[in-house]
Order: sequence, then C-alpha cells, then structure tokens
Amino acid sequence: MPTPLKESTLSQHESHRFFVLNQKRRLLLPKSIMVGLLTGLIAVIFHLSLDFGEAFRNHLIEQAHQYGRQGIFIVIGFTALCVFVAAFLVKHYAPEAGGSGIPHVKAVLQGYRTFRWYRVLIVKFISGLIGISCGLTLGREGPTVQMGAALGQGLVSLPKSRRNEQQVLVAAGAGAGLSAAFNSPLAGLVFVLEELQGKFASLEFFSAALACLTADMVCRGLLGQFPVFHITLLKAPDLILLLVFIPLGMLAGLLGVVFNKTLLAAQKLNTFSTRPRIIFWLICGLAIGVVGWFAPHLLGGGERMIEKLFANEITISSICLFFVIRFVLTIASYSTGAAGGIFAPILVLGALLGLLVEYFTHQLFPELYIEPNAFAIVGMAAYFTGVVRAPLTGMVLMIEMTGNYELILPLFVACFASLLIADALNDLPIYEALLERDLNK
Repeated sequence: MPTPLKESTLSQHESHRFFVLNQKRRLLLPKSIMVGLLTGLIAVIFHLSLDFGEAFRNHLIEQAHQYGRQGIFIVIGFTALCVFVAAFLVKHYAPEAGGSGIPHVKAVLQGYRTFRWYRVLIVKFISGLIGISCGLTLGREGPTVQMGAALGQGLVSLPKSRRNEQQVLVAAGAGAGLSAAFNSPLAGLVFVLEELQGKFASLEFFSAALACLTADMVCRGLLGQFPVFHITLLKAPDLILLLVFIPLGMLAGLLGVVFNKTLLAAQKLNTFSTRPRIIFWLICGLAIGVVGWFAPHLLGGGERMIEKLFANEITISSICLFFVIRFVLTIASYSTGAAGGIFAPILVLGALLGLLVEYFTHQLFPELYIEPNAFAIVGMAAYFTGVVRAPLTGMVLMIEMTGNYELILPLFVACFASLLIADALNDLPIYEALLERDLNK
C-alpha cells in the first residue's frame, strides 16, 4: 500500500508531466495548423492540376480518333513520352519520391532515412502530375501524403525549430495529405496512428488531428463540401445478412496478398540497368496508350471509373476484364518508379471485386437482396485491408468518402475477415514490405 509520501511524489510527477505536455501542445498548435494549411493548399493545387491533365488527355484521345487508326500513334507517343519523363525525374533527381512515398515517410519516422523535403516536394508534384495525367493507374493520395510530410519536415527545418518535433510534424503532414486527398480527416488521423506511427501518443494525436482538420477545411472550402462519392443506399443490410460479407472479405484478403506479392516481384524491374529500364518505361507508356485508345475511363487514379460503377454504367460482363486490366496496369505503373499512390487503384479493384461477389451471391441466393453499391463500398475497404493491413483506416475512409455510416457493421465484418486471411498467409503489409525492400538494397 503506497505511503502518503509516495502518493505525494506520484501526484507531483503527474502534475509535472501534464504541465510539460501542455507546454509542448501550445508550441505545436500554430505549427500543426500551418502544416495542415500548407498541405491543404498543395493538395488543392495538385487536385486541380490533375483534373486539367485528365481533361487534356481525354481531349487528346478524342481528337486522335479523328485521324482513324493512325491516331493511336499520337496517343501512344504522348503516353510513352510522359511515362519516360515522369520516371526519369524521380530516378535522377529524387529516388525517394518514387511510387507512393509512404514507405519513405515510414523510414523517416523510424529514423532510417533523412528527408530532402524541398527536392521531394518539387519532384513528387511534377512527376505525379505528368505520370497520372498521361494515364498511369496511380492515385493522387500517395503524392499528397508524402508532400504533406515534406512540408512538415520543412517547418522543422526552419530556424528556432525543435528537432524533437520532426516525428510529430512529419506524421501530421502525412495524415493531412491523406485527409486532403479524400476529404476524410478522421481517416487521415487513423492512418497516422494505425499505419505510420504504430502507436497512440498524445503529441502525435494532437498535432495530426489539427493538421488533418485544417487540411480538410481548406479542401472543402476550395473544392466543395460533398463526399468524394455521394452514394445513397435505400437501407442498411439486415443483421442476418452480414454473413454474406464474410466471403467478400476472405476473397479480398486472398487477392490482396496476390497483389502484394505481384507488386514486390515487379519491383525488381527497378533494379535493371539504364537501357532495360528505359525500355520498360516505354513499353508501359505504349500499353497505357493502347488501353486509353480503346477505353480511356480505365486510366488514371480511377475516381471516374468508380463513379461509373456506382451509377451502374458498367456491365457485369465487363467487370472481370476490367479487374484484370486495372490490376496489371497498376502493377506496371507503380513499377516504373514514377510518383503516384496505390490507395485509389486499390479502391477501384475493391469496388470491382465487391460487385463481382454481389453478382454471384445474387445468382446463388436470389431471395437475398442487398444493394450492389453496398458490396462495392465494402469491397473497397476489404481489399484495402488485404493489401495495406489497416482495417480501421479502410473502414473510416469508406464511411467518410461515401457518407454511409449505416455500413459500419458490414465494413467491420469484411475488413476483419480480410485481415485474418491475409495474416494467416504470413504476408507482410505492402508498405512494410516495400520499406523492408528499400532498407535491404
């Protein structure tokens, strides 16, 4: 039993700890808001730039069709040149800016890598803009996460800044980047705590929460208040029907492992010498051009394609083919080394997978009816979980992106089924695997 003296000492220790923590929070308050503000602004500029780039690509493809079959060479030339430039910039000026950049941010937070923040910021923006605009099936969220982290590092690099704030502000900037990409502040916060930091710490939580909220407010103020996908479901699935989401989660976990192993195997392409690597860039650009000529909606991050799926504009007979094409293009696009994330491409694959499972479920049990879009939304979160192994982030992300809070139980069932299958197969989460690969080079 503690003596009164020991109790007094413990009380004084807690009071001192609380005082020091409050002081650190006050110092972090303006910097956290600044990280969120800057990240929100750069995310808005990047978003609008990509919208312009996508419009330019679609216009180019449309105009090229006026030249008949010869027009395909215009499209192929454009995509091949853009892929080459996007990959070349990363390879020669900032290799750490390649891909999503999230493994690099994790390495910085764990003390394994330094952060050339200004170089990453510039190369990430330009390479991502060129590569995704030309049709690489990569998402904008990876670049915004790493650019947000770079801005956090930039604030730490200012005079009179405290070096012990690096982890806090870099993590806050990364979370703000995800928040800004999807208008999802809670998902950005959960991503920091679940994926980047791997622990719940008061200062990280405080700074990330402020940065995510600020970035989201900036994006909503400049781009609009609506969710990324505004989907209205007629009713939530009945409790008895939750079991039908278990097979979806299990399949998502299995195919998530397939995605991870395929992506890691394809990363060996980055170890080629200069000439074979350039040839691969050009082949990838050619493939993007050919797909864009016949089906331009299959290119890019995939937001437009998800909108088509939710609007029932894509037939079930096309979904299997589109899944395979997007799967291959995503692996190839990421393997070029150009800047771009895999969050959005994963969500596209998950939506396609969800609709496939819904179709076969309806064929087997026609008396059971659950809205197809519910399967698409749950499939997005479950496949994300199978690849990234961050179920809470996937669940919150889908709720915020679609505005469907009534799907919390189906999301929970499918995501944790996916997690259990992927873990049972002893597969590393993709960002952990990419980080391990990078550290062992």
